[in-house]
Amino acid sequence: MAAQVLNGVEVADHIKQRVAARVSELGIKPGLAAVLVGDDPASKVYVGSKVKTCEALGLHSEKHELPAETTTEELLALVDRLNRDAAIDGILVQMPLPKQIDSRRILEAVDPAKDVDGFHAVNVGKLVQGRDALVACTPAGVIELLDYYKIPIAGAHAVVVGRSDIVGKPMSLLLLHRHATVTICHSKTKDLAAITRQADIVIAAIGRTAMITGDHIREGAVVVDVGMNDATSEEEITRIFAEPERTKRLEVLAKRGRTLVGDVEPRTVVEKASWLTPVPGGVGPLTIAMLMQNTLRAAEMRRGL
Repeated sequence: MAAQVLNGVEVADHIKQRVAARVSELGIKPGLAAVLVGDDPASKVYVGSKVKTCEALGLHSEKHELPAETTTEELLALVDRLNRDAAIDGILVQMPLPKQIDSRRILEAVDPAKDVDGFHAVNVGKLVQGRDALVACTPAGVIELLDYYKIPIAGAHAVVVGRSDIVGKPMSLLLLHRHATVTICHSKTKDLAAITRQADIVIAAIGRTAMITGDHIREGAVVVDVGMNDATSEEEITRIFAEPERTKRLEVLAKRGRTLVGDVEPRTVVEKASWLTPVPGGVGPLTIAMLMQNTLRAAEMRRGL
């Protein structure tokens, strides 16, 4: 039997409704400042959608666009100003930053109480200890997704494929705090499939196109695909997708020269898994929804609510 769909769009809408209701109930306007350096088209789209979502949910938002040649010092000055701005509860510095900017210094300069991305060492340290903290949006969204579909985490063996600071590591900690037995795998793991086949839950976040195939999955496992990669050839699309999705994707390829795919090969995984996230429409929409929730939480924590 083919896997059931873990619909991230539906869960994201549920989270956004919850945020809008809470904002209206509190009668406050949590503020999010989005900082964009340079003119990367993908980053512009992300920031634009974040600002639009803020407006839709009753949050205050500001967009700060800086030229590509901005220095670390100039960006630090803006972050400092936003740290001191009482109208701003959350600061989001869109990554990646231009090469001349020291990204680590910028992330560490953001006030941990306004760090809605959950990347600051203080928030990461609190997450390690299981204390109340602002947590990275994508892994927090994956937990919401599993909860929404009532997928048991406690006692489950979860395998996280990928060890990035943004997804893999925080994901592992969140699962651990929910009493899963967690294994972390990565590009140097020997016989990856032998390990992933033991998992009740597989989180694929390694950034390699359709790397996780049906051979990696045991019957009935839950598979969450965090990957966002471009497939740019007909051969790739034919390998990754079964019909009717294959034809749809080939049409997208002909029109745009690429189509968005994850780290999981749906054609083979869908036959083994009990649940599977689509790409797009799985984890992606949850990231923005959780950013809104984090901005609300930061506003509540700052006001002692």
